[in-house]
Amino acid sequence: MPIYVASGSDAIMVDVDGNQLIDLGSGIAVAGVGHGAPAITEAVSAQVARFTHTCFMVNPYEGYVAVCERLNALAPGDGPKKSALFNSGAEAVENAVKIARHVTGRQAVVVFDHAYHGRTNLTMALTAKTLPYRDGFGPFAPEVYRLPMSYPYRDPTGMTGEEAATRAIGQMERQVGATRVACMVIEPIQGEGGFVVPAPGFLPRLARWCRDHGALFVADEIQTGLCRTGTWFACEHEGVVPDLLTTAKALAGGFPLSAVTGRSDIMDSVHTGGIGGTYGGNPVACAAALAALRMMDDLDLVGAARQIGELMAGRLAALARNQACIGDVRGRGAMMGIELVRPGTCDPDPDLATQVVRACYEQGVVVLTCGSYGNVIRLLPPLVIEHALLAEGLDVLAECVEHSTRS
Repeated sequence: MPIYVASGSDAIMVDVDGNQLIDLGSGIAVAGVGHGAPAITEAVSAQVARFTHTCFMVNPYEGYVAVCERLNALAPGDGPKKSALFNSGAEAVENAVKIARHVTGRQAVVVFDHAYHGRTNLTMALTAKTLPYRDGFGPFAPEVYRLPMSYPYRDPTGMTGEEAATRAIGQMERQVGATRVACMVIEPIQGEGGFVVPAPGFLPRLARWCRDHGALFVADEIQTGLCRTGTWFACEHEGVVPDLLTTAKALAGGFPLSAVTGRSDIMDSVHTGGIGGTYGGNPVACAAALAALRMMDDLDLVGAARQIGELMAGRLAALARNQACIGDVRGRGAMMGIELVRPGTCDPDPDLATQVVRACYEQGVVVLTCGSYGNVIRLLPPLVIEHALLAEGLDVLAECVEHSTRS
């Protein structure tokens, strides 16, 4: 967008010209606790005054351990867990794959259509969309296999989650072989791929297959995790307990920090020095993360996300009833999207999505696109957004959809 941000507060960004914008993107789900949160800035300032770096692998510090302990306590499952910290979501996914290959002694990694897992060489191989993520950047890492996703809007009418999982598993067993799979990596709700919410039963069936065949189930919760969907983690909506779970984005309130959390026996299987990095778990980012996690608890941002979801779902459903260009409304909690199509068809309309985003910006509202076809408008407001401000942003979105459709 043709703006440069100068400051921000909660769900408002201010550009260098003094224009205020309602942020319904949160920097792609990063600013879950809002922009400029005093608790974050105070924690970061205090840590910067103490020290900014030692490298945890050389000289450990309490903040790193405290973040890991909190993630271990939050992650689904009753057994003992451990975490390791990194810088970015892509790093977390790469390390989850490394851990899975090490513990299983297998090489094959299974991913899904429409998936997005990052832009490093391995995670580009895991990511489905060619432009802009993969085009011209190969060759990619080997032993990555892609399966059909449960995509209710585009699947055959009436296909259940169990049936979609059976379709995917059958393809995997034919083309890869059950004994070769180290792990299955999946976003419980796909982010960049179009806010695709799989049909009920899809995720539990896949997790059960992994458990029965000695593969690890890896939940990529980088965009969906940490209150965004109305639970701490999106896999909890169907009671799925992953073997490994990756987090980033909202974890540190805007600072670069990511994590892999998993069963202790799995995490402990890797030899000393096998995972890590110079900046992973930086002490300043850890201080921000501890403050952000406290805010999520103290402000009940799980509950806030549910309320935001109810407000957005109602408004978007009403808009869809009056706009034939909206083929589907989907999402959970404060992670909602509308898929734009050519009226009377399911044909994607990415040009309309681009027009809507531009029109919203011109009216002072930031929204984002996503989807394999570039035709989904995604809404990821900060979880601290005031309902009146959210309603105002949704009013603008509705006007821009109507205007763009007419034009």
